[in-house]
Amino acid sequence: MTATDPGLRRSPGISYQELLDTDSHPVPEVLRLESPKYLGSADVNSERFYKREWHELEKERLWSRVWQMACREEHIPNPGDYIVYDICNKSYIVMRTSTGHIKSYVNACLHRGRQLKHFDGRCSEIRCAFHGFAWTNEGNLKEIPAGWDFEHVNPNEFNLPEVKVGTWAGFVFINPDAKAESLESFLGEIINQFERWDLGNRYVAAHVAKKLKCNWKIAQEAFSEAYHVNATHPQILKYLGDTNSQVDIWDNFSRVITPGGTPSPLLKYTVHEIDIMRAMLDTRVDEEVAMQIPEGKTAREMGAAAARERWRPLAGDMVDEWSDAEYLDAIDYTVFPNLHPWGAFNRIVYRFRPLGDNHKESLMECFFLSPFNGERPAPAAMQVLDFHEPWSSAEVLASLGKVFDQDVYNMERVQIGCETSVKPGVTLANYQESKIRWFHMLLDQWLGV
Repeated sequence: MTATDPGLRRSPGISYQELLDTDSHPVPEVLRLESPKYLGSADVNSERFYKREWHELEKERLWSRVWQMACREEHIPNPGDYIVYDICNKSYIVMRTSTGHIKSYVNACLHRGRQLKHFDGRCSEIRCAFHGFAWTNEGNLKEIPAGWDFEHVNPNEFNLPEVKVGTWAGFVFINPDAKAESLESFLGEIINQFERWDLGNRYVAAHVAKKLKCNWKIAQEAFSEAYHVNATHPQILKYLGDTNSQVDIWDNFSRVITPGGTPSPLLKYTVHEIDIMRAMLDTRVDEEVAMQIPEGKTAREMGAAAARERWRPLAGDMVDEWSDAEYLDAIDYTVFPNLHPWGAFNRIVYRFRPLGDNHKESLMECFFLSPFNGERPAPAAMQVLDFHEPWSSAEVLASLGKVFDQDVYNMERVQIGCETSVKPGVTLANYQESKIRWFHMLLDQWLGV
């Protein structure tokens, strides 16, 4: 690429890599990686957000073929534990078998097709509540009531159909396509990039889901760039370098790293360190800032130091090995098509999917993955917020809920706007929104359009 290539253009001000040069601790190599890609400047067709035909294509060619996160391993820790994973009009059972292995079955009885499980739980067998056909937790046919009338059924051919299963970083993935590549091959280099952060050694400290009146892709895109902070979250501009985010594109995953403890380049005035700290702590202008900044120090360095001490009781001395960037920066990865695990000590993980079989409604989930000492705590139960319930009503999210509410305020209006607009496509920034363009280019490849 040349210096004039749109994929290399950056916002004025300190770059993310230059900011890393000021870190008070050694910066890990994973944050020094750079993989910008210019993916063109063409508009993205808006019909994918509201046409039923697109949704049907996604059901046929995406959700039936792609690796997708179904749960965490800790959701099914013991033999017989299972969860029900639904995607569009399909349903799957993800189960820990009696031998400790994880399997996934199509959630339908082979007799009359009744859904076998419709809520999470634990069982010693998989028995249909309609007529009593039963299978072992390994999926083998166990019993046919009045079996004399089913002499035409070969027991060896009447086992529950399985779908492929894989695990990574404590996440359990399924893939309905028997011919799909392995999960390891699909994930690629992200496996190595997350080794330092060990998400497998975390537990689900919070799990909140919100029903949204918009297509799942619209919801996901709101969390795939920091360009919207200026207009949507103006209260955080003093401590978030939104347009100085670094965007990296690989094969089936990408990331946006947005630096914290540094002001937005869009602000037209000097932001002093104490004002950065005031914004970080959400301190009113008439209140004393709880954390002072010694001479020669920055709000970024002091904020990271405070974060180290907050995490020390759980993570021990390893907190001293981590850089300021790993405490303060939003390191938001996306694994195609819909999983967003954040790197470092930020506990956030997002998942986005259609709500049932409705292409204009979606479910956004936020998990907090926290480190722990001793025995792994039980995962938090999912709290589901209905359409009218704000994120901020979920107290476990603290101030993050208010930020999510600002995002939701846009999403439903983007849905309406895409259907209303006479312009046939959406226009994306060449660099700052290249993660969104990467997603749609990959989606087009999967759908064959």
